[in-house]
Amino acid sequence: MNGEKHKIGLLGGSFNPVHMGHLILAQDAMERAELDEMIFIPCATPAHKDPGSLISFEHRFRMLELAVEDNPDFSVSNVEKRRDGISYTIDTIRLLKQSHPDADFSFIIGSDSLPELQTWMKIYELLEECRFVIMARPGFRAAEMTRERINLRDPWPERLQKQVITGHEIEISSTDVRMRVAEGMSIRYLVPPPVEMYICEHNLFQT
Repeated sequence: MNGEKHKIGLLGGSFNPVHMGHLILAQDAMERAELDEMIFIPCATPAHKDPGSLISFEHRFRMLELAVEDNPDFSVSNVEKRRDGISYTIDTIRLLKQSHPDADFSFIIGSDSLPELQTWMKIYELLEECRFVIMARPGFRAAEMTRERINLRDPWPERLQKQVITGHEIEISSTDVRMRVAEGMSIRYLVPPPVEMYICEHNLFQT
């Protein structure tokens, strides 16, 4: 690799459940940010979401494994389950840097999360630890993402604005998948076939 670091993308989330939008976003991020691989990181105890609203970590982790098993560039990490306490991104990044000392990490977020970064634990330390890649969400307008909305100290608003990249606009949500399952509607084409089968076999998201 001529001394170049291995470029790894990190895609965190609740994945409750994983769906095709997650996979397409990950592929777009790999191509646009020129990454070598993508690691999906399901949260164990989220800081900004009621843990009781999620199905078990084991189910979410297994569905991710099924979703990415046919892509050698995708993998799943249980790093946040191995660590006790709330799943703070800064702790996750530091643990991964210990186990991948020769890697160059990029943390992938949606553009809708940009204004929320100011609330993240130790955000300025985190911004120094790894590159952020921001994927434009449907309806994203760069002109609306002002430094006042991002609300971070300089030079971060300008840097983050330059790290927004576009991909396919896929409007699929885990909320919609769960609702459709609960109402007995099809989730075909919304989630990978092995994930659809797993949800059915384990009676997940039933009312």
